[in-house]
Amino acid sequence: MVSEPSADGASVPSDQTDVVLSAQRISKSFNGVQVLFGVDFTLRRGEIHALMGENGAGKSTLVKILSGFEQPTSGSIVLDGVAVKLPPNGAAEALGIVVIHQEFNLAEHLSVTESLFLGREVTRFGVLDRKFMRQETRRVLDLLGSKISETAMIGSLSVADKQMVEIAKAISRDARIVFMDEPTAVLSRDETDALFSQVRMLRDRGTSFVFVSHKLDEVIELSDQVTVLRDGQWIKTAPTSMLDGESIAQLMVGRELSSLYPKKTEPNVDETRVLSVVGLSTAHVNDVHFDLRKGEILGFSGMIGAGRTELMEAIAGLYPRQSGEVRIGNKLMPPGDVLATTAAGLAYMTKDRKSKGLLLGADMTSNLTLQSLDQHGRWGYLSPKSEAKALERARRRFDIRVRDARVLAGRMSGGNQQKLLLAKVMEVAPNVLIIDEPTRGIDVGTKQQIYHFIAALAREGCSIIVVSSEMPEIIGLCTRVVVMRAGRIVGVLEGDEISEQEIMRYSAGLKQMAMA
Repeated sequence: MVSEPSADGASVPSDQTDVVLSAQRISKSFNGVQVLFGVDFTLRRGEIHALMGENGAGKSTLVKILSGFEQPTSGSIVLDGVAVKLPPNGAAEALGIVVIHQEFNLAEHLSVTESLFLGREVTRFGVLDRKFMRQETRRVLDLLGSKISETAMIGSLSVADKQMVEIAKAISRDARIVFMDEPTAVLSRDETDALFSQVRMLRDRGTSFVFVSHKLDEVIELSDQVTVLRDGQWIKTAPTSMLDGESIAQLMVGRELSSLYPKKTEPNVDETRVLSVVGLSTAHVNDVHFDLRKGEILGFSGMIGAGRTELMEAIAGLYPRQSGEVRIGNKLMPPGDVLATTAAGLAYMTKDRKSKGLLLGADMTSNLTLQSLDQHGRWGYLSPKSEAKALERARRRFDIRVRDARVLAGRMSGGNQQKLLLAKVMEVAPNVLIIDEPTRGIDVGTKQQIYHFIAALAREGCSIIVVSSEMPEIIGLCTRVVVMRAGRIVGVLEGDEISEQEIMRYSAGLKQMAMA
């Protein structure tokens, strides 16, 4: 018998015979900066253990240590009761430890089947047994309720389908310990339900899961245990049944979150229309019409695949239009011309901050001023002094918390990356701001900050479109909501009409607005 922290922080005896993996007094430093402080963590056989905390709390670092991708500065890792040094660079898979990374680890030029069996190909008489591998891939995809073709090329898949392939790849390896880092961030509700069903089935067979997520409702729905980290330190471990979303959120941030959403300010209905879209169509968007008022926060809701992102990219000049008009103020925008829309005062904040929004291998300053270089130089030369002032303003305005301003964007937490991306698009001082999935993959405390940033920008006169798959933030932020389905606008809600039930009716095709 040994002791471990109890739910209230006390030390109580615990039977360790079912413990498969544990961290004991783990600390970690990077370049002299400590990010974990004597953390304990215990994972039992057949358990789904949620690991919670704000961005920068140390979750990702602890997962990397427990899966061999990083080595601790001090402390020990115990696997099956034996202190071990886990092999690096994914080699711990041979010990049954698999990680479903938040960032995809897929080769675009391979098929789905080739991706699942990469490095462990099945041969027969010295020849690849492609038929068997395709059948096995189909079996795993069917378990997940996925309709992805086993012969499809990875490069042709949507972001959501790539995530399902990552999950299928992990499940196909018969792992006994699986780390899932934000596995549902880009999945629909049906896909999430299929994943959770499979996870529960594997748990009942003895597989152990560590589930890292910022979706509190999913954590409560799926997990058996919850451990909360804050600022690199262990805060609490408790059965999920003893907690609710509010108590977990408070443990994560150390403060009350009763004011998660700012008070709404209704725009003047007679105010100037700063953006007008008339009859816009693309390959997958059909005849879209809407206006945006000055100082308004307009929400766009709908299921994954409804066409919201494609519509916004077409408005911003990033995606080709087939027909229709976009006017910013009184200016008619040429199709597919992002420079013209930016010059007219429109900025687009992508939902894919790591692939399209930021240069992960560059520092904060290079990212911040990338779209506004002409503001920070003279005669063709950049002014380091001007850029440094811009960075200091951005850090104060958007509360970007880093110990070293020279840090690479790829080394920053997800929340700080999102704040940096927002600061970057605001550097061009837009009148119209389109924000696609403003809080994807960030913690509840940073979400609160992002929501208040958005509301403050609207009060300052910026007109904002928020595209989100999270209905609570659409409802909590927006004074008007446009619902899309299959590339069309099917409903526009205002005031008391804005509710989860009404949005779902339109999204699911149960209701449609009367056409003029």
